[in-house]
Amino acid sequence: MLALARKVNESIIINDDIEITILEVKGDQVKVGINAPKSVPVYRKEIYKQIQESNTEAASGTNPASLSDFMNNL
Repeated sequence: MLALARKVNESIIINDDIEITILEVKGDQVKVGINAPKSVPVYRKEIYKQIQESNTEAASGTNPASLSDFMNNL
């Protein structure tokens, strides 16, 4: 992991097209601004984990035989 020290209004650049700027520091909380192309998804880690868990659950819950039966009943 790369650790960088930044002050308010200072930025880091990732891969030429993602800019992360420190907007505000209050106590133990840091407000960060992220400027990235719309094609790059940006999530808070806890939300990203929920999405991954939901995707895994949805993928593992599908039984091909059940899906075939469902399609035949349509």
